[in-house]
Amino acid sequence: MSETPDQLIAYCQENGRVCPQPSLWNDFWMMLPNRRASSKSEGGWEPPAPLILGAWWDTPDNTKRSRLEEHIRWAEQHNALEQASAFLRGLVESEWYHLEE
Repeated sequence: MSETPDQLIAYCQENGRVCPQPSLWNDFWMMLPNRRASSKSEGGWEPPAPLILGAWWDTPDNTKRSRLEEHIRWAEQHNALEQASAFLRGLVESEWYHLEE
């Protein structure tokens, strides 16, 4: 039985997880298929870029979680959910940013 996006999102929120640490979140985003520049999307990309660099400190945790969820759903829509799951489930706990860190 294959994993659903909702199952992967639930996993990514267990133990107070919010999103991968910034450099790893960028690595995850870079592996998403069919990324493209877009004048219609926030930050000029589809899917929108991870909330790292300057956005990291000014972005609430729930917004970071929503952006990661958007990336997971993008992976599913572009037939890359298995690869996304392998990447995210392969991270050790210290490679995740957690609530209230």
